[in-house]
Amino acid sequence: MTRTSVERIPRAGDEVVELKLAHSPDSDDAFMFYALATNKIRSESLRFTHVLDDIQTLNEKAREAFYDVTAISFHAYAYLADFYVLLPSGASFGDGYGPILVSHASGAESLRGKRVAVPGKMTTAYLALLLYERDIEPLVVPFDEIIPTVVSGAADAGVVIHEGQLTYNLEGLNKVVDLGEWWQEETGLPLPLGGNAARRALGPRVIRESARLLRESIQYGLDHREEALLYAMQFSRGLDSPTADRFIAMYVNDWTLDYGERGRQAVQLLLDRGFEAGVLPKRVEAEFAD
Repeated sequence: MTRTSVERIPRAGDEVVELKLAHSPDSDDAFMFYALATNKIRSESLRFTHVLDDIQTLNEKAREAFYDVTAISFHAYAYLADFYVLLPSGASFGDGYGPILVSHASGAESLRGKRVAVPGKMTTAYLALLLYERDIEPLVVPFDEIIPTVVSGAADAGVVIHEGQLTYNLEGLNKVVDLGEWWQEETGLPLPLGGNAARRALGPRVIRESARLLRESIQYGLDHREEALLYAMQFSRGLDSPTADRFIAMYVNDWTLDYGERGRQAVQLLLDRGFEAGVLPKRVEAEFAD
């Protein structure tokens, strides 16, 4: 992998800097990065190689500072803050909705001591679950196997993310609690799920240019919704177009363009609550690139 240092920041006549940009193979991320991936948005100084992987794997790779720009869970950021700075665009918030705890039972039920399938111990879904109920037995499975795991009875309940939030009922499962809805009732704020971060070692100029391109790519998708949706459908895991569009609208919107004061407050509060609950090992201040 090409590593970029401050000394290699491009100036007039310099070579283009190659960066590895990592994100999830999901319809919302595909929509967000559509313009960059298809060269609708270009840069004279940066060139991106796109790498797609599930969010738990991206979180783990980020602990090694493996990718230059990467999607991460805000839970994981607590372990990455020394190496990465958050970009001011590209976040996913659950504004009154979010990861959903599902089971065979209908209505709210006690989770105490139950086995709960989760999509990774560094995901925000897992952090939110622990803030809701600490006394559980987590069972880590790939996010797209959580619903089958609960259906089979291998877990008593599961936390579904991505498109599963819209399809779990088709498998005969019921909502126990929507963790985004619960968080908003508790705090009055949206639940910050994940964002994009850049390696600090890239230096401020490369980070600023990366942030600009990401924002422009998001804006392009929002301004050219039909073509961006058509591209994102490749990653929708069987959703029809209206359902995929609904899912994308949930997680690529004004919050994604810019956190705003409330969004940044929500990120900090999540990190603070995680530390106060004993889930996170230290108090972390969220830092955003200029």
